[in-house]
Amino acid sequence: MNSLRMIDTWPVGKAAAAVVTRDGVVKSEHGPVDEPFRLASVTKLLTAYAALAAIEEGAIEPDDPAGPPGSTIRHLQAHTSGLAFDEDRVLAGPGRKRIYSNTGFNLLGATIEKACDIPFGEYVRQAVFAPLGMTETTIGDSPAAGGVSTVRDLTRFAAELLAPRLLAPETVHAATTVAFPGLDGVLPGYGTRRPNDWGLGFEIRGTKSPHWTGTTNSPATYGHFGACGTFLWVDPELDAACVCLTDREFGPWAAEVWPILNDAVVAELR
Repeated sequence: MNSLRMIDTWPVGKAAAAVVTRDGVVKSEHGPVDEPFRLASVTKLLTAYAALAAIEEGAIEPDDPAGPPGSTIRHLQAHTSGLAFDEDRVLAGPGRKRIYSNTGFNLLGATIEKACDIPFGEYVRQAVFAPLGMTETTIGDSPAAGGVSTVRDLTRFAAELLAPRLLAPETVHAATTVAFPGLDGVLPGYGTRRPNDWGLGFEIRGTKSPHWTGTTNSPATYGHFGACGTFLWVDPELDAACVCLTDREFGPWAAEVWPILNDAVVAELR
């Protein structure tokens, strides 16, 4: 896929990218795909998947209380607990507004750690990384934004999202469709979106515009981007996913070049 060569022209020090399909085949990769990069908020996808694993094994339940009064595990997963972005402060009642919250995701990790009596990073390793062969990935000190991984490891994770083996497909489908529909909120880096669709840890493209995915990605596309210049999206209509990691903080440069790359990837896949 020639589209991935676009990353060579980006104003970054290093970048790596890959495209993987439902059958687990890496259709294309470019750049240092075995080199570790900081993930920033792409970490939330890994934490979200670990939370689904903990629910399936019965360690926690979606309606277990967690966070502010009235908030549950499900509220934390969907950024609807009312917790502020990066401080332990309540800004709204549970389920009333989509408030993107690192605080909420760190609390989600702490809740799983307490329920399973194992450090959260080790839980994710055992539940997700080891079974998928993600040997170069760690969750770091923050379930919200502390992860480190490689493109090659994340293609394994993306293939799992496309064709789940660790979790029931219906569990993944429910987590990657809109939870608490109709809620407005701020998409970091892009401003208020009405609505700001989100699943259980997975941002959903919907009709958001502008957006970090391509203009030709389907509304069902889900994933996440990170403040350190990283992203992972899955487009169910294409049966494919794209991973891109860089070493430059997100900014106007990324908002400009990411959609161009993603549209080119979509065009080649089609």
